[in-house]
Amino acid sequence: MKTSLQRSSAEGDPLYRATVDGALRFEQLQPTLQTPFGDPVTVVGTARPRLSWRYASAQPGWEQRGIEVQLTRADGSITSIHLAGEDQALVAWPFDALNSRARVAVRIRACADTATAPESEWSTPAYVEAALLEAGDWNAQWITPSAGAESTDPAPVLGTRIDVGEGLVDARLRITALGIVVARINGALVSTDHFAPGWSSYDHRLRYQSYDVTALLHAGENDFQALLGNGWYRGRIASFSLHRGHPYGERLALLAQLELTFADGSRQIIGSDSSWRAGSSGVLVNDFYDGQTTDLRVPLCRRPTGAVETLPPLDVDLVAPVAPPVRETQRVAAVSTTRTADGRLLIDFGQNVVGWVRMRVRGEAGQRIVVRHAEVLEKDELSLRPLRSAKVTDTYILSGADGTGDGDRAGELLEPNLVFHGFRYVDITGLGADSQNDGVQSDDPQTTRSALLSIEAVVLGSALERTGWFASSNPDLNQLHQNVVWGMRGNFLDVPTDCPQRDERLGWTGDIQVFAPTATDLFDVSGFLSSWLADLAADQLPDGTVSAVVPRVFLEEKPLAGWGDASIIVPWALYEAYGDRGVLERQYSSMTRWHARVTTAASADHLWVGGDQLGDWLDPLAPPDAPAEAQADPDVVATAYYARSTDLLARAAAVLGRHAEAEQYASLAMSIRAAFNREFVSPHGIVRSDCQTVYALAIRWKLIADPNVLALAGRRMRELVDERNYTVATGFLGTPAILDALTDAGQLDAAYAMVQGHEHPSWLYSVDLGATTIWERWDSILPDGSVNPGEMTSFNHYAFGAVADWMHRVIGGLTATSPGYREVTIAPRVGGDLTSASVSHLSPYGLIAADWTLNGGVFGLAVTVPVGVRALVVLPSGESHYVLHGEHVFTTEVELRA
Repeated sequence: MKTSLQRSSAEGDPLYRATVDGALRFEQLQPTLQTPFGDPVTVVGTARPRLSWRYASAQPGWEQRGIEVQLTRADGSITSIHLAGEDQALVAWPFDALNSRARVAVRIRACADTATAPESEWSTPAYVEAALLEAGDWNAQWITPSAGAESTDPAPVLGTRIDVGEGLVDARLRITALGIVVARINGALVSTDHFAPGWSSYDHRLRYQSYDVTALLHAGENDFQALLGNGWYRGRIASFSLHRGHPYGERLALLAQLELTFADGSRQIIGSDSSWRAGSSGVLVNDFYDGQTTDLRVPLCRRPTGAVETLPPLDVDLVAPVAPPVRETQRVAAVSTTRTADGRLLIDFGQNVVGWVRMRVRGEAGQRIVVRHAEVLEKDELSLRPLRSAKVTDTYILSGADGTGDGDRAGELLEPNLVFHGFRYVDITGLGADSQNDGVQSDDPQTTRSALLSIEAVVLGSALERTGWFASSNPDLNQLHQNVVWGMRGNFLDVPTDCPQRDERLGWTGDIQVFAPTATDLFDVSGFLSSWLADLAADQLPDGTVSAVVPRVFLEEKPLAGWGDASIIVPWALYEAYGDRGVLERQYSSMTRWHARVTTAASADHLWVGGDQLGDWLDPLAPPDAPAEAQADPDVVATAYYARSTDLLARAAAVLGRHAEAEQYASLAMSIRAAFNREFVSPHGIVRSDCQTVYALAIRWKLIADPNVLALAGRRMRELVDERNYTVATGFLGTPAILDALTDAGQLDAAYAMVQGHEHPSWLYSVDLGATTIWERWDSILPDGSVNPGEMTSFNHYAFGAVADWMHRVIGGLTATSPGYREVTIAPRVGGDLTSASVSHLSPYGLIAADWTLNGGVFGLAVTVPVGVRALVVLPSGESHYVLHGEHVFTTEVELRA
């Protein structure tokens, strides 16, 4: 029964019925700039940015019926428009299109119609600024060093001296590179971003950044310098023999434009051109796979004096980013430091992370410090074999400077800036046995000549906003969920990579296809994955084939079931999570082109059979050196994906108002399902190849129409699970579906037994062995403690972490039942040994939360619903309630199983 309803009245003025929560948002982006008065500014690459807002509270039963939206321009003129309806997320821009560089303020208030009083106060003004929307907005040239900047040379520096007049009020830097760029003005970093402009389909799209650099400039002469790194453009990640075999380009280059606005309204634009100068830096070597070598004896900002060359304009689209930048997101302290027999320091950070090591040391000029990285130890040494050819080594040549003072300013600071690594452990050579942090204390630390003064791991990743949380009474499940979060944080670094450590680190389409729903549960990935999808479409082959990895690096491509389907499944996942029709509109051509390619590959009777497939990759029963040799028949898997993608494409067409196409695809989906049943499913419910994965896909995606056959298939799936003692026998494609399929088939107890199992292969097997991220293989570490001998053995691979989506929806009970969480069902399914669980999600409308407990035979549920969301609450007893915003508490009696 429902027992209480709380926090349902609007705060503030009692005359108002609702309170807007802060400022509205533009295109779901985070502000990155500031006005001259310090107000946050969101930069957009569109002339018509969509608007979103949330309400902090509202009176009981209140629902938005309309808003007044007001725009204030730089000249002070104001335009107000009334919009009817309940929409709060991604509302179309109602004003005239913005011009490049235009900055306006927008605010809203709830208002039923133009004839009634407003129902809320005005929101805080939100500032939006259009980036450079036309090619003609650029007044800069691409420049590259004339000499001394080959891949074997030190990282180049390009720069110029800038004279700034009096009265500067605003300064914007627009910058991009072929390679990655670290820019400084007067010695200070222009931003905390890393690896900009990021990795995109360089032949088609190149991102540029906009930075507010007003505070870094002063009247008179200023120094601008840009350090260029190889990054993805010229590193081994492109030239690796298994990939492109050659870099995207042989020459690094810079495009930079500084836009100055003065108090009298005048504007000055300074663009990169032939007058700029080039030089070399102290970064002797930099490669994402192999690491960075830095000579600290070379001054950081010495003035470049060499010549540059200008390059012709590139035939690519320069685009403002919609994905958040890569930034430092956390620092992790070392948990142990030991000295090896040969004098190396072995550091354990206690957590598998992605980033680099930051440390301060004291040593002699010319002394060489070498830092190697690894995810695990084997026989008390770094396990380097899983890294394959990647050297993952950072080397420093000390200047001998002692620094100034104590603590953060003592000794020399050692950290790279053009590479990243995946690691938990590092070993350090070059520091003597008098290092103070290895248990040997010096009587006079100021005179210690070879010492590690401090060390920490710097965690890097795309600066995604956290949106989902889970906890339960089972600490092992909590650790599993935490491992999923850490795995996503490490691999969502500009692109969704498979792994962050070895000589790979690629945007595999199959991995993100299975993980996309979980990604939307945990973080706001709307911009991140929208950007990646734009590259997917750009790299798509003329015949519609989707490349296996995005951005594309393989020279030969073929249609792969479950991998190419990312072109349809990922956009649909974003639409479901954020209610964004725009992503479907932008990707629809790509979606249909992939589907047409598969239809061509399929037979006339609608079966996708034959051809090379990766199939249910890394099935735990496959040989370690043959990960594609799964139990599941690849024809069954391919045809199942053909049916699934056709069904989603039909839904997408309907959302976009393409009704004739929607009917066509829906009819085809029915034909594919019929063919699937005819060819692969027996009247007794046996699916060809008779393994967990084929039943999981068939049941979860409703491919079996006959309810009697479906029931038999569900029972057979349960038998297979029982036979393996509830261990997992699925690979990349089957794993996201197996627990849902068991749940759908009425086998919730088996699903709980599987997710809470500890026997190999299982999710908690790795937890028991101390994993802090999700592994690539179910047994990346074997029961005897040795590392799996397979060539592919990563300890940070998010794909099997797709289980977290089931944990949120089934254990926590929160499911979106309309796009963008406008309507939700909260229906926890109690099982296993759990006595409590909680889930919360920061939706486009605000925080939705469910927290349940089981005490004896009494089930209690506390629910939080934000303004604008309607929730159906279903209790284990079957009792249901529809509720609007507020905090609600329910209790019911449940029958406990012995």
